[in-house]
Amino acid sequence: MSTRIARTTLTALALACIATLGHAQQGKLKVGLMLPFSGTYAALGVAIENGFKLRIEEQGGKLGGREIEFVKVDDESDPAKATDNVNKLIKRDNVDVIIGTVHSGVAMAMAKAAKESGTVLIVPNAGADAVTGPMCAQNIFRSSFSNWQPAYAMGEVAGKDGKKKAMTITWKYAAGDESVAGFKEGFEKAGGKVEKQLTVPFPNVEFQALLTEIAAAKPDVVYAFFAGGGAVKFVKDYAAAGLNKTIPLVGPGFLTDGTLEAQGAAAQGMQTTLHYADGLNTPRDTAFRTAYAKSFKLQPDVYAVQGYDAAQMLAVGLSAVKGDISKKAEFASAIEKAKIDSPRGAFTMNKAHNPVQDIYLRKVEGNENKVVNIAVKNLADPARGCKL
Repeated sequence: MSTRIARTTLTALALACIATLGHAQQGKLKVGLMLPFSGTYAALGVAIENGFKLRIEEQGGKLGGREIEFVKVDDESDPAKATDNVNKLIKRDNVDVIIGTVHSGVAMAMAKAAKESGTVLIVPNAGADAVTGPMCAQNIFRSSFSNWQPAYAMGEVAGKDGKKKAMTITWKYAAGDESVAGFKEGFEKAGGKVEKQLTVPFPNVEFQALLTEIAAAKPDVVYAFFAGGGAVKFVKDYAAAGLNKTIPLVGPGFLTDGTLEAQGAAAQGMQTTLHYADGLNTPRDTAFRTAYAKSFKLQPDVYAVQGYDAAQMLAVGLSAVKGDISKKAEFASAIEKAKIDSPRGAFTMNKAHNPVQDIYLRKVEGNENKVVNIAVKNLADPARGCKL
């Protein structure tokens, strides 16, 4: 009799341990937000965080049945600090998922650490081609774009518009180099020629000498890649030099997204290409914009959409594995097969986990980047170098 009681007690203890383990696995999901909360890209980091948290609020504060606990790190858009910052999140804070970042140089360090550790990384902005190219991995995803996508589309648009000679200008860093290369590919495929590529060190905003060079060369079009405060300064300086009256200035949407109020009259009439635009007027986008404005007393931009969709992608993966993010293959497979119902328009993922999406041609009207048309439908990044 005593043996039977002992067995029963042991069985009960074992079941209790299993239940406790199961409960621990389904505890709070730790999400590391590694974003710029200071410096040139601070407003972008805030918009991404807002978008991400909005989607979680809409889901009742849980994703895949798990409450979310946040650990925030200001990456300062500084690649030199990136490895230490991301390793603290992985090794010290033991986060389950990392969301970040804006700066492509920082994102590369994050992708390397994520690839080595197996930690799920969702990139809600940085377009570094290598993240979904040579650095691609089962656990690395992007909810935004590759630098190639909007740039290639703008090149195609400019070429088809009859422009023959172009100059480009950008900060000299990975995102700028890749954006210019994408534009060049699209422009030259459409019959144009990029005659000169100008650069300034990041985050330098002294443009006068280069604007003088552009004025002397008289190209048919200038393609610029800047964002945040740098985009404000460049667009205003370009207009102040009178160049906007004779040489159209174009770029990817980052040139005018989140910056129009500060750019004012200098940006009016500019055309850019991006995977999001004002005036889409779809039920999905209208609902998103209304909810975002209500929650944050701000109008959303592309960065908010990318943060929101990072949460949507995470939710798809977590739902498929019932909250158990250790099931990496099933988690990845669910996102790979998903059609994400985004405010930008539904998108799918390519083999390298980068969105396959419509790229819009937009025109600045007042404080809006109004949609003109779809520049390229369902544009997939070529994922060069990805060995998945």
